[in-house]
Amino acid sequence: MNYRQAEDYILSFTDYEKIPGIAYTSANYDLRRMEKLLRPLGNPHLRTRTVHIAGTKGKGSTAAMVAQVLIAGGYNTGLFTSPHLHTLRERIRVSNSLISEAEFAALVAELKPIVETVNREAAYGQLTTFEILAAIVFSHFSRSHVDFQVLEVGLGGRLDATNVAKAEVCVITSVSLDHTEILGDSVAKIAAEKAGIIKPGCIVVSSPQAKEATAVIEEVCRQQQANLIQVGRDVTWQRTGGNLYQQSVIVHGRTGKYSLTVPLLGDYQLENAATAVAALEALAWVGTSISAQDMAQGFSQVSWPGRLQILCREPTVVVDGAHNAYSMRKVIEAVKTYFDYDECFVIFGTSCDKDVPGMARELKSFADNIMITSSSHPRAASTSALAEEFAKLEIEAKVAENVPAALSQALALARKRDLILVTGSLFVVAEATDYSSRQPATPASPPRQQGTQDTDKQS
Repeated sequence: MNYRQAEDYILSFTDYEKIPGIAYTSANYDLRRMEKLLRPLGNPHLRTRTVHIAGTKGKGSTAAMVAQVLIAGGYNTGLFTSPHLHTLRERIRVSNSLISEAEFAALVAELKPIVETVNREAAYGQLTTFEILAAIVFSHFSRSHVDFQVLEVGLGGRLDATNVAKAEVCVITSVSLDHTEILGDSVAKIAAEKAGIIKPGCIVVSSPQAKEATAVIEEVCRQQQANLIQVGRDVTWQRTGGNLYQQSVIVHGRTGKYSLTVPLLGDYQLENAATAVAALEALAWVGTSISAQDMAQGFSQVSWPGRLQILCREPTVVVDGAHNAYSMRKVIEAVKTYFDYDECFVIFGTSCDKDVPGMARELKSFADNIMITSSSHPRAASTSALAEEFAKLEIEAKVAENVPAALSQALALARKRDLILVTGSLFVVAEATDYSSRQPATPASPPRQQGTQDTDKQS
């Protein structure tokens, strides 16, 4: 089995990332079939110290920060995130190296007979694409002898495939309304699903939350006898400067004060940084050696593409995967803070299960020109459906049938001092990034000090 065959095999199963509105119940998400799949592999998910991260906004960035500081501290660190921008292999990294195509294919070949046995018996339903991918992650991390695995929840938390791991530190980043048809129609209901990752006796780090989310998280911590650290109360931060490529912040932790440089834009990334510091301090309490120098080095080397990322200049093209009203509001605030421009063009596309009216309302008074488009992802909302929702709010929007066409048209209209924001979905961002990489443009930023290593030259 080669890599393409392995990828095709995994994607041949039910993939809830491509199917909107699947009920978040044990009938569709049953952790017992994950345990059944992992048992013949020797339960690799239980062999490694774990940081588990759930939340609506910021969980991927926070996971990347925690992992990078652990790497700076000399720990071999696995990082599992989702979704990906360009290749499935982006989701599985060990100390900044993507899993190789050969390693991925070999693990799939080994898993295949076990998968078929579990599905044939079907005691707890059929395995899904994400569950099989999670099994590959746990096996790869175990065989790579990682010291830590940092796991980002795929969806929710309570029933997510990653929740078979036993985390010492559980993190819940900002909770807001998203996937409401699956996780619940209130912040409290969604918080309850996220808090499902909290294990008995673990340390829990919570980002600043709405009151109803805080109440739920506090109650679950009491039930599980877990120690709760609240960012914004127990750990605080203060921005001290920045430019278009990085920002500086002082984080006052529970055991130290850290002066950090973060090469990610947006005030919300400073909140994520404080959350990551709280999680790293918690690891230090349970025997991990992390110095202030490790903190500084790790944060300075964080890379998290597709989040307020500058693709090119003159005109400035910025991409961000904001996919709900709350995150859209934060992105707009960040654009106003960081960029000086004459006119703003917005290219917007999203998935069919998202809060389009909420995001549209945020964009209404912000952009001079709005263009709606659709990615090639199976869950993408059609341009006609988006146009209908924008029209209800009396928003005049142009239509481009695909992302390359939208970006091409915007670049033709924009002048050097204008700004183009591509947003609404990471799938749209990925296609904009691909298109931009093929165009001659003014470089967006200096090279990173340390980037992700890809062990396959041809990917």
